[in-house]
Parts: sequence; structure tokens; C-alpha cells
Amino acid sequence: MNIDRFWHLIESARSSATVSGSPFDEALVDVLAECPRREILEYAERFDEVHDALYRWDVWAAAYLIGGGCSDDSFMDFRAGVIALGRDWYECTALSPDSLAGHPAVVEAASAHHDEALFHENVNYAASEAFERLTGDREASCKAEAEHRSAGRQHGSATDMGEDFDFDDADEMRRRLPRLAALYL
Repeated sequence: MNIDRFWHLIESARSSATVSGSPFDEALVDVLAECPRREILEYAERFDEVHDALYRWDVWAAAYLIGGGCSDDSFMDFRAGVIALGRDWYECTALSPDSLAGHPAVVEAASAHHDEALFHENVNYAASEAFERLTGDREASCKAEAEHRSAGRQHGSATDMGEDFDFDDADEMRRRLPRLAALYL
């Protein structure tokens, strides 16, 4: 699946969720469940790629500010939430995580002292849920994904996370993420 098709599926789910009022992750499962099995597997592979590309200290620092702290598991959910924002916000975040300070949900969460903005765990599992819906078999997704990946594509290359720094150092956070720090510190 090329990157444009991946983002088209994300945007279709975003539009559907807006129209229906349903949560994004449910709309994404619905969109994916209408795709052929192979395309769901390709979506899962592309999702992992864009998800892994955000596995960086500066993005984690943004999640830490927005979430009032951020564990390994929560950082997975945050990256899924950034993907759920769509291609434009994803690309802005990848370029400069501090740009999230301009997203309405982040601004609203900061003023309401709500620490779950952009943390969307269920988005991580949309492909497997769609695959299960098609097959009726909970285990089928893992098995099919493993077979798909072993056919020439392996997941999990080493990622350069960039420079590590102390998220609890307010001055460092203000220097690296000034707009987010202004909202959250």
C-alpha cells in the first residue's frame, strides 16, 4: 500500500467519524473492514511504519507535556492519536512536535487540564479488529500478519530517537518545545 492510500483510509475514517459522531477508531475499523484482507495487512504494515517514525525523544517530550507524563504504553497510544489527526498534522508533528500546540484539541485540553488529548489506544488495533470482523477469528489477524511480513517485509528496524533529554527539566522543555511548554508548564 502506498502512503497516499494509507492516508486516504485515515481521512475516510475521519470523515465518517465526523458525520456519524462515532469515535475515530470505530470508524477506522468500519473503513478497513470494507477492504480486501490483503489491503488490511498492507494498512497494518504502513501503520507500523508511520507509527515507528514518530518514535523519537522530541515527540515523546510533547506527549509527556500533553499527558502530564507518558509511559512507554502511553507513548504508543499518543503516536496512534497523532496518526488519527490525519496526514497534515502527522507531517507537522514529525517535522516539529511543538506544532501540536496549535491543534484545537491540545489547546482545549491544556485549558481544561485534561491529560488524555491525542492518546488513542484503540487506533493501534484497528487493523486486527477489521480483520477479525472479516474472518470471525481473533487469531487470524496475527497469523495472517506474520505470514504477510515473512513474505519479504520485516517489521522493526532500529530507529534513531534523536537526542535524549530530561522531560522533568522545565527549562529544557521550554527550550525544546516552547509553545507546548507555554500551554502546559
